Amino acid sequence: MKLNYDKQGLIPAIVQQHDTGEVLMMAYMNAESLALTLETKTTWFWSRSRGELWNKGATSGNVQQVRQMLYDCDADCLLVKVHSFGPACHTGQRSCFYREVSNG
Repeated sequence: MKLNYDKQGLIPAIVQQHDTGEVLMMAYMNAESLALTLETKTTWFWSRSRGELWNKGATSGNVQQVRQMLYDCDADCLLVKVHSFGPACHTGQRSCFYREVSNG
């Protein structure tokens, strides 16, 4: 598998609830976080703002258990299908995608 990381060594990862298809979040992975995700079967990401690895749910308990990982036709985006044990969003929402775009 040859993934196409960006110039910062990152690849976007869309996280989806495996049984409902609900999109939970989008974050970035680097080669190390991808390797940790594959090894531990829980999601690991690279925090661009903090400049460090983070394991989703390590402090909140809202762990994401990886069921399947796919990559797109250009090998520049990941789809991570998980079983989420709680809210995915740091705001406490189930999904990070809870606000609707409007022109008002």
